[in-house]
Amino acid sequence: MNAELSRALLELAGLTEAGLWTGLIVFLRIAALMALAPAFGEQAIPPRVRLALALAFTLVVAPAAPLGAVPRDGLPLLALGGAELLTGIFLGLMLRLFVMVLQMAGTIAAQATSLSQIFGGTAGLDAMPAIGHILVVAGLALATILGLHLRLAAYMIDSYALIPPGQLPDPATIGAAGLDQVSRSFALAFTLAAPFVLASLIYNITLGVINRAMPQLMVAFVGAPAITFGSLALLLLAAPLMLPIWVQAMHAFLAAPFAP
Repeated sequence: MNAELSRALLELAGLTEAGLWTGLIVFLRIAALMALAPAFGEQAIPPRVRLALALAFTLVVAPAAPLGAVPRDGLPLLALGGAELLTGIFLGLMLRLFVMVLQMAGTIAAQATSLSQIFGGTAGLDAMPAIGHILVVAGLALATILGLHLRLAAYMIDSYALIPPGQLPDPATIGAAGLDQVSRSFALAFTLAAPFVLASLIYNITLGVINRAMPQLMVAFVGAPAITFGSLALLLLAAPLMLPIWVQAMHAFLAAPFAP
């Protein structure tokens, strides 16, 4: 009886050790991805909360990760861990571009409507106009409400089919996918900010016509309050239409990463 119990405990200890090594390798990819993921990887979230989120996603992804036997020697283990870490960073950067889309759209909108100085940041990495902050916070909140955590978990699991464990991302694939994703990000950012650019064009043309017709009138004093009020009203009307387009684009990427 004691021999059978000892044998069972040894088998259980072996399975536990193998599971811990597998979990560690999965954690390296997931933690790197989570550090850059929208909503869950924001700097405003405390580091302990982000670590807990990475561990929680690791528990979800690990049973589906096709790792096989994990090497426990120095060099093979280091190579596997480094490859998984770089893969997670690459996958996370592709998602981080969607947050940058909202930042760029807010910056374009603020510059076009002369609100970048009135409602702008001062210094630091978060120095962007208030419109950008509003769009980022609202977009991340909407994406989280619409099940970002579920889509993110599926994206993590599918990533093992895109980039198998232990393999470094192909440089040609990284270049092509990165260039395509960056171009799409700029196009999406300009599309979201298009109403503000058009409003700025109409405003400047109107102001020019008024200035030509009435040179004595100080059009700047009349136009500044008008463009400020009009921009805020346009943000109120356009934001509910802009954010679903952004969320839909991110969901499409999560469902089919790097699809042409």
